[in-house]
Amino acid sequence: MITKELLKQVKQIEIKTRGLVNEVFSGEYHSAFKGRGMEFSEVREYQPGDDIRTIDWNVTARFGHPFVKIFEEERELTVMLLIDMSGSLIFGSEEKTKQQVAAELSAILAFSAMKNNDKVGLILFTDQIEKFVPPRKGRSHGLRLIREILSFEPRGNNTNIKGALEYFNHAIKRKSIAFLITDFLDEGYEKIIKIVGKKHDLVALALEDQREMELPQFGLIKFRDAETGQIRYLDTSSKNVQNWIERVVSDRNEKLRSLFLSGGIDAIRIKTGASYTKPLIDFFKLREKRW
Repeated sequence: MITKELLKQVKQIEIKTRGLVNEVFSGEYHSAFKGRGMEFSEVREYQPGDDIRTIDWNVTARFGHPFVKIFEEERELTVMLLIDMSGSLIFGSEEKTKQQVAAELSAILAFSAMKNNDKVGLILFTDQIEKFVPPRKGRSHGLRLIREILSFEPRGNNTNIKGALEYFNHAIKRKSIAFLITDFLDEGYEKIIKIVGKKHDLVALALEDQREMELPQFGLIKFRDAETGQIRYLDTSSKNVQNWIERVVSDRNEKLRSLFLSGGIDAIRIKTGASYTKPLIDFFKLREKRW
Protein backbone atom coordinates (compact mmCIF):
# COMPACT_ATOMS: atom_id res chain seq x y z
CA MET A 1 0.00 0.00 0.00
CA ILE A 2 1.42 3.39 -1.01
CA THR A 3 1.25 5.81 1.91
CA LYS A 4 1.50 9.59 1.88
CA GLU A 5 4.79 9.35 3.77
CA LEU A 6 6.22 6.98 1.17
CA LEU A 7 5.12 9.24 -1.70
CA LYS A 8 6.74 12.16 0.11
CA GLN A 9 10.02 10.25 0.43
CA VAL A 10 9.93 9.23 -3.23
CA LYS A 11 9.26 12.82 -4.29
CA GLN A 12 12.09 14.16 -2.13
CA ILE A 13 14.54 11.67 -3.60
CA GLU A 14 13.32 12.40 -7.14
CA ILE A 15 13.76 16.16 -6.68
CA LYS A 16 17.20 15.78 -5.14
CA THR A 17 18.57 13.19 -7.53
CA ARG A 18 17.00 14.60 -10.70
CA GLY A 19 18.73 17.90 -10.00
CA LEU A 20 22.06 16.12 -9.67
CA VAL A 21 21.39 14.09 -12.81
CA ASN A 22 20.48 17.15 -14.89
CA GLU A 23 23.35 19.27 -13.61
CA VAL A 24 26.13 16.75 -13.13
CA PHE A 25 25.68 13.09 -13.88
CA SER A 26 23.83 12.78 -17.18
CA GLY A 27 26.74 13.77 -19.41
CA GLU A 28 29.23 11.90 -17.25
CA TYR A 29 27.12 8.75 -17.42
CA HIS A 30 26.81 8.97 -21.21
CA SER A 31 30.58 9.31 -21.60
CA ALA A 32 31.36 6.54 -19.11
CA PHE A 33 29.05 3.90 -20.56
CA LYS A 34 29.16 3.45 -24.30
CA GLY A 35 26.63 1.72 -26.49
CA ARG A 36 27.08 -1.72 -27.99
CA GLY A 37 28.64 -0.35 -31.15
CA MET A 38 27.94 1.78 -34.22
CA GLU A 39 24.92 1.38 -36.46
CA PHE A 40 24.30 2.75 -39.95
CA SER A 41 22.19 5.93 -40.03
CA GLU A 42 22.25 7.47 -43.53
CA VAL A 43 24.44 8.52 -46.45
CA ARG A 44 25.45 12.01 -47.49
CA GLU A 45 27.71 13.55 -50.11
CA TYR A 46 31.42 13.36 -49.48
CA GLN A 47 33.00 16.45 -47.90
CA PRO A 48 36.74 17.29 -47.77
CA GLY A 49 38.21 15.72 -44.65
CA ASP A 50 35.82 12.73 -44.54
CA ASP A 51 37.43 9.35 -43.95
CA ILE A 52 37.62 7.62 -47.34
CA ARG A 53 36.98 4.30 -45.58
CA THR A 54 33.36 5.42 -45.04
CA ILE A 55 32.65 5.89 -48.78
CA ASP A 56 29.56 3.97 -49.92
CA TRP A 57 30.78 2.69 -53.30
CA ASN A 58 27.35 1.46 -54.45
CA VAL A 59 25.70 4.85 -53.94
CA THR A 60 28.78 6.62 -55.33
CA ALA A 61 28.60 4.54 -58.53
CA ARG A 62 24.87 5.18 -58.87
CA PHE A 63 25.13 8.99 -58.64
CA GLY A 64 28.55 9.47 -60.22
CA HIS A 65 30.12 11.34 -57.27
CA PRO A 66 31.23 10.19 -53.82
CA PHE A 67 28.86 9.53 -50.90
CA VAL A 68 29.85 8.46 -47.39
CA LYS A 69 28.06 6.37 -44.79
CA ILE A 70 27.07 8.05 -41.53
CA PHE A 71 27.09 5.92 -38.40
CA GLU A 72 25.58 6.63 -34.99
CA GLU A 73 26.37 5.05 -31.67
CA GLU A 74 23.90 2.30 -30.81
CA ARG A 75 23.13 3.85 -27.44
CA GLU A 76 20.41 1.77 -25.88
CA LEU A 77 21.77 -0.19 -22.94
CA THR A 78 20.27 -2.30 -20.21
CA VAL A 79 21.12 -1.26 -16.66
CA MET A 80 20.43 -3.54 -13.70
CA LEU A 81 20.44 -2.45 -10.07
CA LEU A 82 21.27 -5.28 -7.65
CA ILE A 83 20.52 -3.98 -4.17
CA ASP A 84 21.24 -5.63 -0.84
CA MET A 85 18.21 -5.40 1.49
CA SER A 86 19.65 -7.43 4.38
CA GLY A 87 19.59 -6.38 8.03
CA SER A 88 23.04 -4.78 7.99
CA LEU A 89 21.84 -2.12 5.50
CA ILE A 90 19.52 -0.67 8.15
CA PHE A 91 22.56 0.50 10.10
CA GLY A 92 23.71 4.09 9.97
CA SER A 93 25.54 6.15 12.57
CA GLU A 94 25.28 9.36 10.55
CA GLU A 95 22.28 11.19 9.09
CA LYS A 96 21.36 8.31 6.76
CA THR A 97 21.36 4.52 6.91
CA LYS A 98 23.14 2.47 4.28
CA GLN A 99 19.74 1.54 2.85
CA GLN A 100 18.76 5.20 2.43
CA VAL A 101 22.05 5.92 0.67
CA ALA A 102 21.45 2.87 -1.55
CA ALA A 103 18.04 4.29 -2.52
CA GLU A 104 19.52 7.66 -3.50
CA LEU A 105 22.35 6.04 -5.46
CA SER A 106 19.83 3.86 -7.27
CA ALA A 107 17.73 6.90 -8.16
CA ILE A 108 20.74 8.75 -9.59
CA LEU A 109 21.81 5.76 -11.65
CA ALA A 110 18.26 5.01 -12.82
CA PHE A 111 17.49 8.60 -13.87
CA SER A 112 20.89 8.98 -15.54
CA ALA A 113 20.25 5.81 -17.54
CA MET A 114 16.72 6.82 -18.48
CA LYS A 115 17.83 10.28 -19.56
CA ASN A 116 20.07 8.46 -22.03
CA ASN A 117 17.14 6.28 -23.17
CA ASP A 118 18.46 3.13 -21.48
CA LYS A 119 16.33 0.46 -19.83
CA VAL A 120 16.61 -0.07 -16.07
CA GLY A 121 15.71 -3.14 -14.02
CA LEU A 122 15.95 -4.08 -10.36
CA ILE A 123 16.88 -7.06 -8.20
CA LEU A 124 16.37 -6.77 -4.43
CA PHE A 125 18.07 -9.51 -2.44
CA THR A 126 18.86 -10.72 1.07
CA ASP A 127 19.73 -14.37 1.60
CA GLN A 128 17.12 -14.94 -1.13
CA ILE A 129 15.84 -13.12 -4.21
CA GLU A 130 13.22 -10.78 -2.80
CA LYS A 131 12.07 -8.91 -5.91
CA PHE A 132 12.81 -8.83 -9.63
CA VAL A 133 11.60 -5.94 -11.79
CA PRO A 134 12.38 -6.45 -15.50
CA PRO A 135 14.19 -3.59 -17.27
CA ARG A 136 11.98 -0.92 -18.83
CA LYS A 137 12.10 2.76 -19.75
CA GLY A 138 10.19 5.80 -18.56
CA ARG A 139 9.86 8.15 -15.58
CA SER A 140 6.98 6.22 -14.01
CA HIS A 141 9.07 3.06 -14.13
CA GLY A 142 11.97 4.89 -12.45
CA LEU A 143 9.69 6.14 -9.69
CA ARG A 144 8.37 2.62 -9.20
CA LEU A 145 11.92 1.36 -8.63
CA ILE A 146 12.49 3.99 -5.94
CA ARG A 147 9.17 3.09 -4.26
CA GLU A 148 10.15 -0.57 -4.24
CA ILE A 149 13.51 0.15 -2.62
CA LEU A 150 12.07 2.47 0.05
CA SER A 151 8.99 0.46 0.97
CA PHE A 152 9.99 -3.15 0.46
CA GLU A 153 9.90 -5.35 3.55
CA PRO A 154 12.20 -8.32 2.91
CA ARG A 155 11.44 -11.82 4.08
CA GLY A 156 15.09 -12.63 4.68
CA ASN A 157 17.55 -10.92 6.99
CA ASN A 158 20.95 -12.31 6.03
CA THR A 159 23.03 -11.75 2.88
CA ASN A 160 23.67 -14.01 -0.11
CA ILE A 161 25.59 -12.09 -2.77
CA LYS A 162 26.43 -15.34 -4.58
CA GLY A 163 22.75 -16.20 -5.01
CA ALA A 164 21.91 -12.69 -6.25
CA LEU A 165 24.65 -12.75 -8.88
CA GLU A 166 23.70 -16.24 -10.05
CA TYR A 167 20.06 -15.19 -10.43
CA PHE A 168 21.04 -12.05 -12.34
CA ASN A 169 23.38 -13.99 -14.63
CA HIS A 170 20.56 -16.36 -15.61
CA ALA A 171 17.77 -13.76 -15.80
CA ILE A 172 19.60 -11.22 -18.00
CA LYS A 173 21.06 -12.92 -21.07
CA ARG A 174 22.33 -9.89 -22.98
CA LYS A 175 25.36 -8.03 -21.77
CA SER A 176 24.28 -5.22 -19.45
CA ILE A 177 25.62 -2.71 -16.97
CA ALA A 178 25.08 -4.04 -13.46
CA PHE A 179 25.47 -1.96 -10.31
CA LEU A 180 25.88 -4.16 -7.23
CA ILE A 181 25.01 -2.03 -4.19
CA THR A 182 25.90 -3.74 -0.91
CA ASP A 183 28.16 -3.53 2.13
CA PHE A 184 29.79 -6.85 1.13
CA LEU A 185 29.35 -8.34 4.61
CA ASP A 186 29.23 -11.83 3.16
CA GLU A 187 31.48 -14.63 1.91
CA GLY A 188 31.51 -17.25 -0.83
CA TYR A 189 30.74 -14.99 -3.80
CA GLU A 190 34.31 -14.60 -5.05
CA LYS A 191 34.01 -17.07 -7.96
CA ILE A 192 30.63 -15.94 -9.31
CA ILE A 193 31.47 -12.23 -9.13
CA LYS A 194 34.37 -12.83 -11.54
CA ILE A 195 32.14 -14.86 -13.88
CA VAL A 196 29.52 -12.10 -13.93
CA GLY A 197 32.24 -9.49 -14.37
CA LYS A 198 33.38 -11.16 -17.60
CA LYS A 199 29.89 -11.46 -19.08
CA HIS A 200 28.49 -8.09 -17.96
CA ASP A 201 29.86 -4.65 -17.14
CA LEU A 202 29.77 -5.05 -13.36
CA VAL A 203 30.29 -2.09 -11.01
CA ALA A 204 30.49 -2.64 -7.25
CA LEU A 205 29.24 0.14 -4.97
CA ALA A 206 30.60 -0.75 -1.54
CA LEU A 207 28.63 0.93 1.25
CA GLU A 208 30.33 1.57 4.56
CA ASP A 209 29.67 3.47 7.76
CA GLN A 210 32.35 5.13 9.85
CA ARG A 211 31.32 3.24 12.97
CA GLU A 212 31.96 -0.02 11.14
CA MET A 213 35.50 1.15 10.47
CA GLU A 214 36.37 2.41 13.94
CA LEU A 215 34.68 2.58 17.35
CA PRO A 216 34.89 5.41 19.90
CA GLN A 217 36.26 4.42 23.29
CA PHE A 218 33.02 4.25 25.29
CA GLY A 219 33.95 1.34 27.53
CA LEU A 220 31.85 -1.85 27.65
CA ILE A 221 29.19 -1.79 24.91
CA LYS A 222 26.49 -4.30 23.96
CA PHE A 223 26.33 -5.08 20.23
CA ARG A 224 23.61 -6.91 18.34
CA ASP A 225 24.27 -8.35 14.88
CA ALA A 226 21.55 -6.91 12.62
CA GLU A 227 21.41 -10.08 10.52
CA THR A 228 21.92 -12.95 12.96
CA GLY A 229 20.63 -11.33 16.14
CA GLN A 230 23.75 -12.49 18.00
CA ILE A 231 24.59 -10.43 21.10
CA ARG A 232 28.19 -9.55 21.92
CA TYR A 233 29.86 -7.31 24.49
CA LEU A 234 33.03 -5.42 23.65
CA ASP A 235 35.24 -3.26 25.82
CA THR A 236 35.83 -0.46 23.32
CA SER A 237 38.35 1.18 25.67
CA SER A 238 40.60 -1.87 25.43
CA LYS A 239 43.68 -1.40 23.25
CA ASN A 240 43.50 -5.07 22.22
CA VAL A 241 39.90 -4.66 21.07
CA GLN A 242 40.74 -1.50 19.13
CA ASN A 243 43.70 -3.25 17.46
CA TRP A 244 41.51 -6.25 16.64
CA ILE A 245 38.85 -4.06 14.99
CA GLU A 246 41.50 -2.19 13.01
CA ARG A 247 43.01 -5.48 11.82
CA VAL A 248 39.64 -6.97 10.82
CA VAL A 249 38.68 -3.86 8.85
CA SER A 250 42.06 -3.65 7.15
CA ASP A 251 42.01 -7.34 6.16
CA ARG A 252 38.46 -7.05 4.80
CA ASN A 253 39.25 -3.96 2.73
CA GLU A 254 42.40 -5.55 1.31
CA LYS A 255 40.48 -8.72 0.44
CA LEU A 256 37.85 -6.70 -1.43
CA ARG A 257 40.45 -4.58 -3.21
CA SER A 258 42.34 -7.67 -4.34
CA LEU A 259 39.12 -9.39 -5.48
CA PHE A 260 37.97 -6.42 -7.57
CA LEU A 261 41.42 -5.97 -9.08
CA SER A 262 41.86 -9.62 -10.03
CA GLY A 263 38.32 -9.82 -11.41
CA GLY A 264 38.62 -6.62 -13.45
CA ILE A 265 35.64 -5.18 -11.58
CA ASP A 266 35.18 -1.45 -11.10
CA ALA A 267 34.43 -0.45 -7.51
CA ILE A 268 33.31 2.71 -5.74
CA ARG A 269 33.51 3.14 -1.97
CA ILE A 270 30.52 5.06 -0.63
CA LYS A 271 30.45 6.32 2.97
CA THR A 272 27.12 7.07 4.65
CA GLY A 273 28.49 10.16 6.36
CA ALA A 274 30.01 11.74 3.25
CA SER A 275 28.77 13.00 -0.10
CA TYR A 276 28.52 10.35 -2.79
CA THR A 277 28.68 12.95 -5.56
CA LYS A 278 32.49 13.16 -5.80
CA PRO A 279 33.14 9.38 -5.75
CA LEU A 280 30.60 8.91 -8.56
CA ILE A 281 31.97 11.76 -10.68
CA ASP A 282 35.56 10.54 -10.17
CA PHE A 283 34.46 7.07 -11.26
CA PHE A 284 32.65 8.32 -14.37
CA LYS A 285 35.65 10.43 -15.40
CA LEU A 286 37.99 7.48 -14.90
CA ARG A 287 35.75 5.31 -17.08
CA GLU A 288 35.61 7.98 -19.76
CA LYS A 289 39.43 8.07 -20.03
CA ARG A 290 39.53 4.37 -20.89
CA TRP A 291 37.60 4.79 -24.12
